[in-house]
Amino acid sequence: MRDSTATQDPGQLPAAPETHGSAGEATAAAPPAHPSRSVPALWLAPIAAPLSMGIAGPSLVLDAVARDLDTSVAAVTWSVTAFGWGASVGTPLAAGLLRYRGTRAALTVSALLVAAGASLVMSAPVLPALIVGSASQALGAAGLTTVALQLARSPRRMGLVTASLAVTGSTAPLVGSLAGDLLSWRAALTLPLIGLLGVPAVRRRVTEGPATEHAAQTEEADRFDLTGALLLTALATALVMIPHRPAVAAVFAVIALVALALRLRARPRGFVPADVVRRPAFLLAALPAFVLAVVNFGLVYAVSGRLADDTGWSSGAIGAAMVWPMLLGGALSWFVVAASVRTGHRPIVLALLALGATAPVVTWLGGGAALLLGAQALSSVAASSGQGVFSVRAADAVPERERPAAIGLFTLCYLLGAAFGPALVTLLPTA
Repeated sequence: MRDSTATQDPGQLPAAPETHGSAGEATAAAPPAHPSRSVPALWLAPIAAPLSMGIAGPSLVLDAVARDLDTSVAAVTWSVTAFGWGASVGTPLAAGLLRYRGTRAALTVSALLVAAGASLVMSAPVLPALIVGSASQALGAAGLTTVALQLARSPRRMGLVTASLAVTGSTAPLVGSLAGDLLSWRAALTLPLIGLLGVPAVRRRVTEGPATEHAAQTEEADRFDLTGALLLTALATALVMIPHRPAVAAVFAVIALVALALRLRARPRGFVPADVVRRPAFLLAALPAFVLAVVNFGLVYAVSGRLADDTGWSSGAIGAAMVWPMLLGGALSWFVVAASVRTGHRPIVLALLALGATAPVVTWLGGGAALLLGAQALSSVAASSGQGVFSVRAADAVPERERPAAIGLFTLCYLLGAAFGPALVTLLPTA
């Protein structure tokens, strides 16, 4: 179906409410005002983008962290896993905060988590403190990204936000390496602080429209579902741990999944709305986004490792070389997301999956720096574009009242891929 926003400017929104869900099912009439109307689209990018810097920024400074803390690189990788965990868990929690307390509360809490985590990373004398600080930063950065995705209500605005994530992530290895060389590795691990620069401007421009009040008055979800939130957090935690402790984590994941399914039956409009996770269109958007994220973020670490082994380049040179393929992917993603409205969903999806499948094959075959960087470019285009294309699809698959939950759960799937990718690469014999 052709999206009515395709011919609008990035900062514009549809004049009338859209219909969501299956054929013949219309969203209940909502008040015309939306918080995003007063927030220019270009302000959404600064609060969303630093999440990618927190994921990819440490990729070239792990050796320095291990030396300074007198531990191994494998142990230091737990800080990357902790960031992936915090990013994964933080998205649905932030979506719940948006749903129950509004946009300004979500912005404030997220900013405080980023600041507290960065402070701990800057002063952490031991690895456990560093891990906790990384997780706190990730929780906050995920919250800021979730707010930006919620405020981006048209395909072009969504494309701008996801492109900013990719473009910023493309420079993260280089920026992290330079920060480590000029300052310290601690500066490289606190790059998510950049996101705080855009918070005051967005918070001032957000108009908490009556839609939030309307939802609270008409849904049973106005009562916070603590049990559902805890079960989803437990499930995400177990999934993130699977690459490190497969047997134990898999058992806990199954237990958490069964308990969450029972909770869905008991409270279908709870923290995890049944109207979201039971929709095939939502699931068919979330699954490929997860797979493309695994490939892309795994290759960020795999390609940098292969370049170090095959070329003997310095970390700064590797970071600089990896900028162009990732930057290309981020830049192209905005056009791909916008074009998906005109060309249709299926051709774009098939093309993105083909690119995502080709990239790891090229990396495995190797054959020189050019091929490795080309593989990174392919995966970056696929994942960055896929995040935008599939997030629009996921949001449009559910009723308007469940849009924050859908975005949070979709982003959880994408960021679980970001956590799985680097963790899986560290387990490979050639990593």
